[in-house]
Amino acid sequence: MSESASLDTETDAVFHALAHATRREILDLLRARPGQGVGQLAQSFDVSRIAIMNHLAVLENAGLVVSERDGRSRRLYLNIVPIQMIHERWSDEYGAMWASRLTGIKYAAEQAAQGKRGKK
Repeated sequence: MSESASLDTETDAVFHALAHATRREILDLLRARPGQGVGQLAQSFDVSRIAIMNHLAVLENAGLVVSERDGRSRRLYLNIVPIQMIHERWSDEYGAMWASRLTGIKYAAEQAAQGKRGKK
């Protein structure tokens, strides 16, 4: 497998992992409280512990979550590196500056449009 194909496979795994709302919420929780155990994390959801473990397997396969054994439990941590690699693949410092400015213009236009709708 070529290096490019390997990168695409890794990128596909990250996008697949991020495609599910529960997995994104898991990442948000691990960012906010690193080192949670699986049981503690599972309590934040209205699904079974097995379902959370399946989501964690997808996230770990994509490299977005790393776990560390702590006796009989596992401590979970967010690994932002795969997302950063995707970001760097399609942007650079110059492009990021312009993207930031365009995002600001978008938000200003949306606020202006809301203001006009509210005055009608």
